[in-house]
Amino acid sequence: MALFDLALDELREYRSESTEPADFDAFWSKTLQEAREHDLDVRFEPVDTGLSTVRVYDVTFAGFGGHPVKAWLTLPAAAEEPLPLVVEFIGYGGGRGLPHEHLLWASTGRAHFVMDTRGQGSAWGGGGGTADPVGGAPAYPGFMTRGIDAPENYYYRRVFTDAVRAVEAARSHPLADASRTVALGASQGGGITLAVGGLVPDLVAVAPDVPFLCDFPRAATLTDRHPYREIGLFLKTHRGRGGDALRTLSYFDGVHFAARGRAPALFSAALEDQTCPPSTVFAAFNAWAHDDKAIEVYDFNDHEGGGPYQEAAKVRWLRSYA
Repeated sequence: MALFDLALDELREYRSESTEPADFDAFWSKTLQEAREHDLDVRFEPVDTGLSTVRVYDVTFAGFGGHPVKAWLTLPAAAEEPLPLVVEFIGYGGGRGLPHEHLLWASTGRAHFVMDTRGQGSAWGGGGGTADPVGGAPAYPGFMTRGIDAPENYYYRRVFTDAVRAVEAARSHPLADASRTVALGASQGGGITLAVGGLVPDLVAVAPDVPFLCDFPRAATLTDRHPYREIGLFLKTHRGRGGDALRTLSYFDGVHFAARGRAPALFSAALEDQTCPPSTVFAAFNAWAHDDKAIEVYDFNDHEGGGPYQEAAKVRWLRSYA
C-alpha cells in the first residue's frame, strides 16, 4: 500500500488522544516493587557455540512473579574490562533464537543482552524458551488480548516487568558497565524499549524502531493488519467492551511511557507501515520527554522500516552515548 496515514508535516505535529490513567505511576511502582520481592536469581552459563570472536552465556533470571526468563549475553571474546551494555527486546512472535542470530552489537565492542519474550518464540527465527505460566480470561488468539479484562491481568504487564528485570540482570554481569546501558528493539521490541525507557531512569540511550504498542485508540481503528487487529476481532465478539479494553491498554501505551523518557532517543518510522502506522510511532516520538531525540523516516517502506540501513544509523548514533 502507498501512503495511507497522515502527511509527514502532520505526523510531526500529531498528538495521541490516549488518556493516561491517573494511577499510571502508582500502578507501575507497585508492579515493579512486587517483582523485586523475588530474588533476581541471575545465572550466566557459558555456551560452546563454535564462534571464535565472541563469548556467549545462556542466561536465566527471575522476571514477573519470580518466573524464569531466558536470555543470551554475548561479549567480545577478548573482553577483560566492563563494556557498554546493549539490552535488546524482540519482535512479536519471536524469541531469543540462537546465539549466531545476534552478533552485531558484540561486533561493535559492546556487551549484548537479548531477552526472550515469555510465551512467544514460535512464529519466526530460531525460537524461544520462556513459558508464560499465568493464565487469563478468554482472549483472541495471539497476545494482544490476553488478560485484557484488567490491567493487573494483562499480558504486557508481565512482559514489561520482565524487561526491567532484564536490564537489572544484564547489569549484574562483571563485564557490563551499568552506567552505559542502552535499550533498543524493533516493532514489539520497540514498544518494550519505550516501556523500559519510561521505567528505568538511568539509561544513556534508547532506540525504538517502528515501535508497536503505541497510541492504542488510533492503532486499533486505523489498521486491519495483525497484531493490532486482534483487539478489534476480540471486541467484535465481546460487544460493548471497547471502553474497558482501552482502559486496560492505556496502562501499557508507549505514548505514556514516552512522556517519562529520560534518555536520548533515536526512533524510526516507515510511511507505508500498516503494522505499526506512522502516526502511532510519531505519537510516541512527539511525546518523548528528553530533548535529545531524532527520528529516521523511511518514505517507501512497510514494517521492515530501515532494516540494515537503520542498523547502520544506530551504530553511528550510539558512538556518542555508549
